[in-house]
Amino acid sequence: MALKITEECIACGSCVATCPVAAIEEAGDIYAINDDCTECKACVDSCPVSAIVE
Repeated sequence: MALKITEECIACGSCVATCPVAAIEEAGDIYAINDDCTECKACVDSCPVSAIVE
């Protein structure tokens, strides 16, 4: 299963700092997870608005 950042994202950047493989990047007004993601889910717990889902 792939992880995805939903439109609930507030672009705070906390997920970017948590990702060990730098798989999260800016995508307009929100962030997006690219193909480098290893699905470690470190970003899920760091999101203050629960915008990262499987």
